[in-house]
Amino acid sequence: MDKALSNALPTLSRARLQALIAEGAVSRDGLAITGGSARALPGTYLIVVPPVAPADPQPEAIPLTVLFEDADLIVVDKPAGMAAHPAPGSETGTLVNALLHHCGASLSGIGGVARPGIVHRLDKDTSGVMVAAKSDRAHAGLSKLFAAHDIERTYIALTRGAPTPERGRIETLIGRSSSDRKKMAVLKSGGRTAITDYVVQARFAVPAKAGAAPLAARVACTLHTGRTHQIRVHLASKGAPILGDAVYGSGSPATAVKAAIAEAGLTRQALHAAVLGFVHPVSGEKLRFETPPPADMTRLEALLSAL
Repeated sequence: MDKALSNALPTLSRARLQALIAEGAVSRDGLAITGGSARALPGTYLIVVPPVAPADPQPEAIPLTVLFEDADLIVVDKPAGMAAHPAPGSETGTLVNALLHHCGASLSGIGGVARPGIVHRLDKDTSGVMVAAKSDRAHAGLSKLFAAHDIERTYIALTRGAPTPERGRIETLIGRSSSDRKKMAVLKSGGRTAITDYVVQARFAVPAKAGAAPLAARVACTLHTGRTHQIRVHLASKGAPILGDAVYGSGSPATAVKAAIAEAGLTRQALHAAVLGFVHPVSGEKLRFETPPPADMTRLEALLSAL
């Protein structure tokens, strides 16, 4: 399908058409096409091409919770729902847009046009502490720290059930899933080494039966590597996916837990980057920042504790 359409429309590349199909922007005889790999069929095709977005992200007056700032870097508490940088589907309203307004021309340009200042990122629906570089020397220094995993990073997750044992290390290979290229997966070969230490901090709704698993838990995860979706994949691999995770949360939580999620207003994965510690790449000062989970996770934890 995508090859036939690209041949018929030379102004649109095959990759561009694949992206448009994935966004639901291509239809045949009024019905949306769900995949480009299907055989091309006769019919009337409608392709809705969105207007061209500016090549450079624009400053936007978005409020930021700033934890630390000097001439070289800025540390913020990113809210859930904010992407780190512009990408298809999140061209505006990102942390980069907010930083461009807040920092102006001082933001480091090493990250490139679309990612100025960004040295690491959190998933759009993960909240918590992030650092961005305002100077090129800070950008280079922070990048070295992240590459060497010389960063303290601890996340708080609310999970379905609880991983066993109650504390441990998960060390696997993580790479693209062979069945869904948009997802990451634990692999037997290939991929990259991923290491997560975890500890179960609280267990919720523990059945009276001896040895029974809790319905939910609060788990602290410390990263030793920074692979895409690492904590989400690792906890799911332990049979304790993060509550609210629509991608890796296979299976359904217990009815009481589902009701608590709805009452808490949680509409994302219950994952918060609580701690970020590092040595300032310019001043050499030891910095450590810690923020509590936001209201949706705090409310959900309170409701789970009452089960």
